[in-house]
Amino acid sequence: MERLEATKPIDFLTDTAYEAFVQRLTSGEPLERHGYAALLSALTEEQAADLQQRARRTAQIRFGTGIYVRGLIEISNYCRNNCYYCGIRRSNPAISRYRLSEEDILACCRQGADIGFRTFVLQGGEDPQQDDAWLAEVVRSIRRSFPEHAITLSVGERSEEAYRTFREAGADRYLLRHETRNPGHYARLHPKEMSLEHRLGCLNTLKQLGFQTGAGMMVGSPGQTLDCLVDDLCFLDELQPEMIGVGPFIPASHTPFAREQAGSIELTLRLLSLLRLRFPDVLLPATTALATLDPDGREKGILAGANVLMPNLSPSDVRSKYALYAHKRCMGDEAAEQLSLLDGRLQRIGYRIVFERGDYQPAVQAGAE
Repeated sequence: MERLEATKPIDFLTDTAYEAFVQRLTSGEPLERHGYAALLSALTEEQAADLQQRARRTAQIRFGTGIYVRGLIEISNYCRNNCYYCGIRRSNPAISRYRLSEEDILACCRQGADIGFRTFVLQGGEDPQQDDAWLAEVVRSIRRSFPEHAITLSVGERSEEAYRTFREAGADRYLLRHETRNPGHYARLHPKEMSLEHRLGCLNTLKQLGFQTGAGMMVGSPGQTLDCLVDDLCFLDELQPEMIGVGPFIPASHTPFAREQAGSIELTLRLLSLLRLRFPDVLLPATTALATLDPDGREKGILAGANVLMPNLSPSDVRSKYALYAHKRCMGDEAAEQLSLLDGRLQRIGYRIVFERGDYQPAVQAGAE
């Protein structure tokens, strides 16, 4: 892995320089490292408000005031990995483990289809019992029963052969957060048996196989610096993902980082706005982590440029067990069966739920303004 360039601290950004950076972003060009660093760390309150307003306007031009909803099904909280930040890491002795059967998952899909969802997201730890063959068969079963729905997988690092099998079985999208592009930061977050090169290789493979591919990172994870976030943005420039998941770090109980501070909501929102301007067509969720740290976090994410929400379709008796971090919201207006509550909250800020598949479509294809 190559050595990444360091970024010099920036204390002040003139309005002229700010405007130049934003104009370059909105013209579809990546910034140099110092430009990303400036937008993340040196904005005045007025500039920050303007950045968010521009991102919101960009999202509205591309997607109107509709917010895509995805039905999230958390299929297992068993995981072979031992990531230091994750509540379902294999060494967490306090978590109550579960895994859903194929019929459990299909029942969730039927419930979701009845509600109106057109996308199912199957998310889980890297569970050895839910192996590649089993997952492929689940995808085939969903595809047979719901031929017009989109199927998204978020089940970690797999082989190229496995990814190809999932694609052939009918999966459309794959979410795999890279978490950090910085090698030193990666080593701070993961045990030695895990590899940043492998994670990045998986993302490139997913792109090559034709998945709508999602990457992303936590904001404020232990050891993260401004350099790390700039590295992440430069990596996203290279990858050109169709989906980007960004949410604040929240410590999980019974992990090495249990006593660390949560990440910044303000910086998370800043990143959402920056990403919307840089990637105007990207599918950008307002994450549950935002709503966990701030009761209005979901709405704030949308007003910063996000256009996707993922209400929970998992069986109600396991939702609290998928504890990636402490106090995760999974009931109330985070629950799929309470969409009327969610829609009411969206309407209060001028938005509405949209049940379309919401596939990634660049503006040149979608005919956006």
